[in-house]
Amino acid sequence: MFFGLLLALGLLVYRDYGVSTDEVVHHLNGMVNVKYIGQRLAPELARHQASYASIPDLNGYVDNDHGVLFEAPVAVLSLLLTHHDSRSYYFMRHLLIFLTFVGGTWALFQLGRLCFQDWRWALLGPLLLIASPRFFAEAFYNGMDIVFMAAFTLAMYTLVRMAQQPSFGRVILHGLASAAAIDVRIVGLLTIGFTLGIVGLVLVQRTSSQLTAPRLAPTAYTRAILLYLAFTLLFMVLGWPYLWEDPLGNFSMALARMSRFPWMGRNFYFGQYLRGSEVPWHYVPVWIFITTPLPYTIAAIVGVFSCGLAFLRGKSRFIDLLLIGWVLVPLALIIALHSSVYNGWRHLYFIYPALLLLAVHGIRTLRYLAVHRRAWRPVVLTIALTAGLEVGRTIVRMIQMHPHQQVYFSVLPTRVAEAWFDRDYWGLSYRAGLEWILAHDSTPLLVVTSPRPDLIYNNSLILPAAQRQRLRIVYPDQKHQYLLIHYAPQDSSLGRKIHTLYAGDLPILTIFRR
Repeated sequence: MFFGLLLALGLLVYRDYGVSTDEVVHHLNGMVNVKYIGQRLAPELARHQASYASIPDLNGYVDNDHGVLFEAPVAVLSLLLTHHDSRSYYFMRHLLIFLTFVGGTWALFQLGRLCFQDWRWALLGPLLLIASPRFFAEAFYNGMDIVFMAAFTLAMYTLVRMAQQPSFGRVILHGLASAAAIDVRIVGLLTIGFTLGIVGLVLVQRTSSQLTAPRLAPTAYTRAILLYLAFTLLFMVLGWPYLWEDPLGNFSMALARMSRFPWMGRNFYFGQYLRGSEVPWHYVPVWIFITTPLPYTIAAIVGVFSCGLAFLRGKSRFIDLLLIGWVLVPLALIIALHSSVYNGWRHLYFIYPALLLLAVHGIRTLRYLAVHRRAWRPVVLTIALTAGLEVGRTIVRMIQMHPHQQVYFSVLPTRVAEAWFDRDYWGLSYRAGLEWILAHDSTPLLVVTSPRPDLIYNNSLILPAAQRQRLRIVYPDQKHQYLLIHYAPQDSSLGRKIHTLYAGDLPILTIFRR
């Protein structure tokens, strides 16, 4: 029933979202790889495609090392189903991203069943995920981080199953899931590290009572790890066309580029613009805190302490340690390596399912205290009532902000969020801005601009063809009628302010008229 309702909800709203900053580029990445695959497998058929000549070749393409396990199939479907209509394509794309998100939500539920041994507690994790405003919105347009989160969650689920019983079938499935995560984003290599770590912990169990896992011969796990590594590498190469010609050399190049990715943008953080390489160590923790509903954060902290105490008492399970490592290891690596970070914490979205499962741990711990520790009962009931009201308020805010939940802040007053942090860095609000102009000005040709004209162009692609034809997009220094900007500077030279778009009470787009 839950997953049926989730699918129904997605079908109701998937057409409501705009086109994000990265979607056009990601679609081109997919098309470039489809062309490359076509040249290798069916060259005559590939050359007869109408768009063949306009698509760059993979060799020499600037983003040729990007994983396209999601983008390539979507590109093929666009050729088969959308008839080169951009509006149809982006509707289809948003629906496919959402369906992938649903798959990741299912993996989260299954992981919760293994963790809590009760489907009711297991269902709480997916419920918290759906009631996370930013993740709900991005489940329709973020074809990289949300898709990777889903793939990574699936890999963690197959890891736990393999650790429980390293059968041949489970080893193959885990290798396939790990390769899928790597072929979406190369940081999916963490699945291999977690696999080696968890299997090592399971083996330690033979001489320590601190972990609970099946008692199998070490040789069974040794064979499983060797087979797992072989299948992971095989599936990784098959699913990543960039590796086909020179697997080792191209993989090394992709790994090196990831460590020094040339991002030219800036982050707006505590009222200052910072390059991705200049953000302080607390950038990601602060963003997690201000964009995650506060009850989830508090419950997760309780869950970490609960798992930590169980470990000290010799009663922890390897799955609990996996959840803690899943959250803390990527976060620690980002901080220790001074990695470039941009656009909030979206590159670490894949740790969020673990954070939610730890939050469920925390809720179970508080419930245990209320049932078995009478002195704690009033405290726990007060916390539960306050948290329940805040979660209800979050859901109401999601409805009020629709379809702009991507600018949700959990604990910040509107004025602070507006003055100190990035808001609509995805540029989705430009769709609503263009629709407002088109609805309020019947002029056959409308000349529009923005400091980021690409955001106008991206969102024009999801408009009906007749409306797209009424728009002429120019650079800001060219003569124009309308200026759209997703922050609102006090500058009279921009023109007359005629409309401001709000998400709840947070301004996210302003339109000026000359």
